[in-house]
Amino acid sequence: MGKPQLPEELVLNTVPLRDLVVFPHVSTPLLIGRPFSIEAVRRAWEGNKLLFLPVQYDKDKEEVGEGDISKVGTVARLLRIATVEDNRLKIVVEGLARGEAEKYFFDDVITAKVKILKEEIPELSPEDRALIQEIKDLLEKAVAYGKRIIPDMLYTIKGEDNPVKFADLVASVLDLKTEEALKLLETKDLKERLKLIHQYLYREVNLLELQQKIREQARRTMEKEQKEYFLRHQLKAIQEELGVGKNPEVEEYRKKLAKLKLPKEIREQIEKEIERLERLHPDSAEAGVLRTWLDWVLDLPWNKRTRDRYDLKRAREILDRDHYDLEKIKERIIEYLAVRKLTRGKTKGPILLFAGPPGVGKTSLGKSIAKALGRKFARISLGGVRDEAEIRGHRRTYVGAMPGKIMQAIKRVGVKNPVLMLDEIDKMAVSFQGDPAAALLEVLDPEQNKNFVDHYINLPFDLSEVIFICTANRLDTIPLPLLDRMEVLRLSGYSEEEKLEIAKRHLIPKLIPEHGLKPEEVRFTDEAILEIIRRYTHEAGVRNLQRQIGAVLRKLAVKKLEGEKPPFVVTPELVRKLLGTPRYIPSKKEKPLVGVVTGLAWTELGGEIMFIEAIKMKGKGRLTLTGKLGEVMKESAQTALSYIRANAEKYGIDSEMFDKYDVHIHVPEAAIPKDGPSAGVALATALRSLFTDTPVRNDIAMTGEITLIGEVLPVGGIKEKILAAKRAGIYEVILPKENEKEVMEDLPEFVREKMKFHFVDNVEQVFDLALVKEGENQPQGENKENKPS
Repeated sequence: MGKPQLPEELVLNTVPLRDLVVFPHVSTPLLIGRPFSIEAVRRAWEGNKLLFLPVQYDKDKEEVGEGDISKVGTVARLLRIATVEDNRLKIVVEGLARGEAEKYFFDDVITAKVKILKEEIPELSPEDRALIQEIKDLLEKAVAYGKRIIPDMLYTIKGEDNPVKFADLVASVLDLKTEEALKLLETKDLKERLKLIHQYLYREVNLLELQQKIREQARRTMEKEQKEYFLRHQLKAIQEELGVGKNPEVEEYRKKLAKLKLPKEIREQIEKEIERLERLHPDSAEAGVLRTWLDWVLDLPWNKRTRDRYDLKRAREILDRDHYDLEKIKERIIEYLAVRKLTRGKTKGPILLFAGPPGVGKTSLGKSIAKALGRKFARISLGGVRDEAEIRGHRRTYVGAMPGKIMQAIKRVGVKNPVLMLDEIDKMAVSFQGDPAAALLEVLDPEQNKNFVDHYINLPFDLSEVIFICTANRLDTIPLPLLDRMEVLRLSGYSEEEKLEIAKRHLIPKLIPEHGLKPEEVRFTDEAILEIIRRYTHEAGVRNLQRQIGAVLRKLAVKKLEGEKPPFVVTPELVRKLLGTPRYIPSKKEKPLVGVVTGLAWTELGGEIMFIEAIKMKGKGRLTLTGKLGEVMKESAQTALSYIRANAEKYGIDSEMFDKYDVHIHVPEAAIPKDGPSAGVALATALRSLFTDTPVRNDIAMTGEITLIGEVLPVGGIKEKILAAKRAGIYEVILPKENEKEVMEDLPEFVREKMKFHFVDNVEQVFDLALVKEGENQPQGENKENKPS
């Protein structure tokens, strides 16, 4: 491809370069990441394929202005363009000529009015020719000292007769700072440029020569050390012959090994490593690595174990003392312990996975199981782990290698049969370093973990006696093969009544002495605790409740030290005075509105109410969805609209409305992602309300998936959703018929008594319940019939 003829002046798309200078006559690959640079490349590719490449002075600045980029740059031609990861571009450009920006224009892309700096080949004096030859000789010398230059490039440089092109080719292979490379680009006088190139190349050759001397010196030192090692080995043999000079450190390792009951293969492997340590120079790096490995291996509890206690009565007492309610979970744990007692621990029980929102007691349940069994407990946090070496360990060859989290926990507790809690198992991530979830498959498989091999230890260790318990907030992020190895026990969020009891029985008695107060000095009224629960926390668990009670107690501790006499009676008024303005206000709509429906959603933090708003405007029948909705929820909205259109005649809706009006559906709190099919009935109700101009009751909430023929299908997270409605002051809920059994079994009776449930299997039933009928009094505030006294 011939080089294009460039006019004296032209306007070019501009890409400021960071840490790099492109020289004329040289092809260079570039990685383009900033949006304005990407757009500049795309426009150039679609146009004349020319770019202007100046240098950005401050490489760390993301946005650039007039004074941030050099006036002189290189006019380059785009040769290739490709999209790589993160939507960045990888391009190859060929420098054509030096250019000077007369003016920059900053918009969504940077453009420049560029004047081409023409370079005439000057008459070369004998001194100039000698300088060029000296540069060629220095380049040869640099290559001899180890400088890496592509052979074709070196051949091209040596054979180049054009001094202008020669200077730019040499400049492109020099190891220069960005300022130095820019100085070469800006130097218009060729002879001055050649002098600068000679200066920089001479400096680089001296540095390469020095590096080679250092390498040679290091080689001679290593030869000397090898000679010393050989002599020491001979000396050691003589000392052994004479029976003197035994290494006390090695003898200590041998004594530790003798005390351990180990399989023959493992013992032989450790003995071999001890013998190798004995032969190594004590100060060598390898000896240090080997000593660390032996310390780890010999300190592992190969045979140490605690004796299990299978007293079911004691286990029940511990579970009841540490946790309120959770009857189904406790019963399953008792069954688990009973089977282990009858089989004397020989049957490999299931791996238990406690799944539920934060703060509902997942980790503390694991501690209670360990306490009931009389076993030691260790917690391993897996949140954010993205390297499988975190589970299996790093190989000894790596600098700073360590065993994985499993073996670290085993060593920490000092027994081979602890209760190990794998916390936040749903927060692991896959990366180029491997999949930690795949590594856990071996750990949690009773058929494989009898011979678990950590990469660092590199010896089989029996994990079959370990009781593994996992926790997670959500299940959909756990890989199915891993989930298949576990029995899921779901822990739902707590109701207000349950939180009240937990605060009275567990949190307050624990927190009062922790804040330097005595039990008789502080008394919380039930109303005060409920005030904290309703107005200062918004959670499925009790973690924030604990923090807020702690905040109240801290302020009471200050009052006591300032001279105020206890006892302190904590009332709602005192709570508001100490904690300030309430943070959470029930968010029920004030009155029935057209197109506004209260839906129910489940998140990993528990249940939430979710308002769905729909409006119509003149248009062409388009459907717009906003509020950061996922694909499944968008499809639910489309399904709901199709159902309403198909039944328009039945609802008295003019079918032409669907073509004359655009519909916009919005779910507020747009920064929070929302997905799932459970908003189907709410979406259908909002659309029916919108097209019939009928308000929707504000005192009723709903959840359920909808089909194209109007059937209502079951959804998950029912308990959490009902508690969210109750928390918002809504006591009437529409639910799928198939979820009725779940409501009756999982929801506490005191919650069911205060709520009114409508179980439906068709969306028509939902419309009958939720839409305000003509002539009917529209509810304005609380649902009086169902509101608790």
